Amino acid sequence: MDITLTGVTKRFKSVEALSHVDLNIKDGELFTLLGPSGCGKTTTLRLIAGFYVPDEGKIMFGDREVQYIPTSKRNIGMVFQNYALWPHMTVFRNVVYGLQFKNVPKADWPKIVDASLKKVGLSGYESRYPGQLSGGQQQRVALARALALNPDVLLLDEPLSNLDAKIRGSVRAEIRKLQQDLGITTVYVTHDQEEALTLSDRIGIMSDGKLVQVGTPHDLYERPLTRFVADFIGTNNLVSGVVKSAGSDGVAVDTELGLIMGYSNATVKAGDKCTVAFRPENVTVCGTGDAAVQAGLNRISGKITFASYLGNTLRYEMEHEAGAVLKADVKNPMSHDELAWGTTICFAFPKSAALVIPDSIGR
Repeated sequence: MDITLTGVTKRFKSVEALSHVDLNIKDGELFTLLGPSGCGKTTTLRLIAGFYVPDEGKIMFGDREVQYIPTSKRNIGMVFQNYALWPHMTVFRNVVYGLQFKNVPKADWPKIVDASLKKVGLSGYESRYPGQLSGGQQQRVALARALALNPDVLLLDEPLSNLDAKIRGSVRAEIRKLQQDLGITTVYVTHDQEEALTLSDRIGIMSDGKLVQVGTPHDLYERPLTRFVADFIGTNNLVSGVVKSAGSDGVAVDTELGLIMGYSNATVKAGDKCTVAFRPENVTVCGTGDAAVQAGLNRISGKITFASYLGNTLRYEMEHEAGAVLKADVKNPMSHDELAWGTTICFAFPKSAALVIPDSIGR
């Protein structure tokens, strides 16, 4: 089932929570709405669900206009952040709860419940109560209840936010595998970028009620269009500057840290204000006079102000004399002698790792 939003706007009194959003979600894909709190992602999901009616624009399910059709007639399944399970009902009763409103014959309920619980790996849990289940199991019951309705569209509103990190990772993988097996169009809301990158076919980044960029996880990570997206997806070093020159050999940017050579996916010219973005994993840590670092790389010197051991990575923070703090990752810390805080070092990175983003695109 394709979902299309055209010029969708939603206001709450004088506050415009969503502003002229255009979006197409493809049949069978898992599409994630990602952004900070208050950006409009849950409002968008609730408009798709039918809990809200847009003030402007239209919403299509396939070739059917649905913005004035009630939730009960949209054939959706919804999983909420708090699961919304009835504590006094067994798993069986929770899963069949929605079926009675769709006039599904009682004789079919056991078969439907059995199939739904089997999909989420909870066969045999029919007689238990929510209080007898772990958080991950409760989440799967909520998912089974949504799937029991045989929906055309599955909507998930931050369904893993109440789980601890380890369980969240495993349940996340289960949701993705199940969605791929069923081929159901799924809209997923989260503020967790790792969750979005892991789960999604495509992601829509939202900010201040607007959809600022849509793309695959790879596109958003490697080719952010704005400083906001570059900062929100993953960890980035962001340096403000002014384009000195732009040509076939790259883009030269004057910054407070010195001249940085990079590349741009947009058209830039001398005098343009911009941001240079380069990720810690693309930075080499070296001594200031290290001859092993090839000539032609961008080189920025400073002093180590912090070091974080992350298991498979050692992350250094270096402060430049101008005050900017940059990050660099050392992979395989076992083969690296950790440098003391206050040590003067150099961060080096190629121009192919330095993305120049015009500030004009972010306006």
